[in-house]
Amino acid sequence: MSAIFRILFIVAGAITALFVARDALNFTIIQTFVAVLLVTVIVGVGSFWSQRRKT
Repeated sequence: MSAIFRILFIVAGAITALFVARDALNFTIIQTFVAVLLVTVIVGVGSFWSQRRKT
């Protein structure tokens, strides 16, 4: 489970670094927000994928 979170935060850190400087005070807050958005997108895609396969 920690490996999944680690990979998720690596991806979120790379995306966040495109928009915010790494030495900004709120970088970790924005990185966490991006990680939550990524989880939401992954769960959403998974639910729509399972719906598409049933029809």
